Amino acid sequence: NKFEALATHDALVEFSGTLNTLAVSCMKIANDIRMLASGPRCGIGEIILPANEPGSSIMPGKVNPTQCEAMTMVCAQVMGNHVAVSVSGSNGHFELNVFKPVIAYNVLQSIRLLSDASLSFAQKCIVGIKPDLERIE
Repeated sequence: NKFEALATHDALVEFSGTLNTLAVSCMKIANDIRMLASGPRCGIGEIILPANEPGSSIMPGKVNPTQCEAMTMVCAQVMGNHVAVSVSGSNGHFELNVFKPVIAYNVLQSIRLLSDASLSFAQKCIVGIKPDLERIE
């Protein structure tokens, strides 16, 4: 249907929703890892994160969960992009949707952000996680 192709971009809105769902899952995973690594004196502290940057200046022995925090920021941006895509998809009036550039920009940005952040998170955080055996026992 040519009119549908011009006026609606439901497939892109749905795809953005899938990216949003992925962002929700990644945010939960990153937050769970951050909480499991909380410490060193109080908190759960069952896992040890790799030290990618200098530690805390006020808490010796603490490893800042910077990769987890970076992932959650990316996820928040992707969720915001999905809102923009949803609003843009709903603004197709009659035979034309002039919001297509907004949809395209935000979907492409979400793909790039999730791709880059997932690789960084895997390489700089997930791979280096170790159990804190003393704390677990």
